[in-house]
Amino acid sequence: MGNNLSIKELLSQNEILEAFPVMKQLRSHLDKKTYLDLVSDAKDKDRYKMFALFDEETIVAVTGFKPMITLYYGRFVWVCDLVTDQNSRSKGYGEKLLTYVHEWAKENNYESVALSSGILKTDAHRFYEDRMDYDKVSYVFKSSLE
Repeated sequence: MGNNLSIKELLSQNEILEAFPVMKQLRSHLDKKTYLDLVSDAKDKDRYKMFALFDEETIVAVTGFKPMITLYYGRFVWVCDLVTDQNSRSKGYGEKLLTYVHEWAKENNYESVALSSGILKTDAHRFYEDRMDYDKVSYVFKSSLE
């Protein structure tokens, strides 16, 4: 990992678009227009925030999260998206960006950080449990309403 790393909130449409090639690696079902629409709606209506980790001028990892309150978790930050560019994996970028989310949560008086990870993503599970000290606390279930 170089010394020229920086983390920046992506606010403008151009900044959000700049992150699309990396986010598309995680959310491959999205086209550019749907991605922009969803990010815009989530920011406007759901307090969604998007941050990118830059190495020099290049985005190497992206996260999207939102502060939430539920009776189960209390006041917490939900990590909706976390992805490191496939050409930049195993360099500590994901850990650096997720640690930033933890710091943001603490500074803003949230008690914990939570996320879900696809059932088959065993490498990601190892990362969350072994590197980031997350506990597996529940299963996530989904029902499509179509």
